[in-house]
Amino acid sequence: MAASSPTLAAVPAPPTRGTAPAPRPRGRLLALDGLRLVAALMVCLYHYTGRGGTVSASWHTHPARLFPVLSRAAVYGNLGVQFFFVISGFVICMSSWGRTLGDFFRSRVARLYPAYWVALVLVTAASLALPAVVRPVRLDEFLVNLTMLQQPMGATRVLGVCWTLWAEVRFYVLFALLVVLRGVTYRRVVLFAAVWTTAAVLCRSSGDELLNQVVMPDYAPFFVGGLALYLIHRFGGDPLAWGIVAMSWLLAQSEATRGLWGPHPHRDPYVVILVVTAAFAAVAAVALDWTRRASWPWLATAGALTYPFYLVHEHLGWFVIRVLHRGLGLPAWPTLAVTVAGMLLLAWLLHRFVERPLGTRLKRALKERKLGSRSPRRGF
Repeated sequence: MAASSPTLAAVPAPPTRGTAPAPRPRGRLLALDGLRLVAALMVCLYHYTGRGGTVSASWHTHPARLFPVLSRAAVYGNLGVQFFFVISGFVICMSSWGRTLGDFFRSRVARLYPAYWVALVLVTAASLALPAVVRPVRLDEFLVNLTMLQQPMGATRVLGVCWTLWAEVRFYVLFALLVVLRGVTYRRVVLFAAVWTTAAVLCRSSGDELLNQVVMPDYAPFFVGGLALYLIHRFGGDPLAWGIVAMSWLLAQSEATRGLWGPHPHRDPYVVILVVTAAFAAVAAVALDWTRRASWPWLATAGALTYPFYLVHEHLGWFVIRVLHRGLGLPAWPTLAVTVAGMLLLAWLLHRFVERPLGTRLKRALKERKLGSRSPRRGF
């Protein structure tokens, strides 16, 4: 989810062999930064006003009673996760071009973990201060959450949104081992997209849980669609790339409708299809350079805030809502506005004082370790 936001400046492509299209020069895609924040705000509004459960306890009633109009739209906000996955496919393909597997690994680790670790500490501390919102986690649960592998371990998640990070990590591993390891090229990305799509379709009838965890049929079409859209952005549109996008959209709308309407009939299946289509169309507009005029500098900041905002907004936002609305009696709409603004401010602080300094140091440390390991004095 989500979680991927490397520098959005295109990496110059190495010469390609065969009949692969020639790359076109590209600049920073600020519009993509803006789309990432839009997706995060969609998820945020879903968590605050589009669902029941814990947030209802914070509001002291179901959000639909306080926000009757907004809530009807916010119930579709969880599709912002799928929107993230399309963007992630685009960005990961772009950021890995011309880079080694080691570079790819270091950039992902340095990008994902620093803000994630601090978010874990903040949410755990808040759960101890106000356990009525989220129960405090045990020490063993907190420690395994530091790995970001708590979901396959069957441990309790400290951050509710981190299930999307597990999907992102699996995508990174698949793409790294099958494409980045040998060097990213047009042909290899197309082959990866074709094989993954086929495997995802076949996985539906296999009934094999391990295969399902690896192939991710629920999310594969969104990642693959993003990969193909980046090929269109880099090399120009061609029938093969557009065919992959079309196939991915057809499968994606089916997966989204099955997952988000079937178990939840209060949603309209046609709206689900419309939102999925809008997500693909928005990234396609970036791929086709239709958003070239969206060059406002604040979009870069918006993109930088997305990941830390996504990490902290859910549980910490519920805490703030409970304190402001139930504790201090602030009306619903001001509470919502202050909570969203507060989470954005916290995200900026995390970006400024955690991600930027610690991410850079972590990447440098991993790089130095690689170089140092060649020294005979280290013995390995």
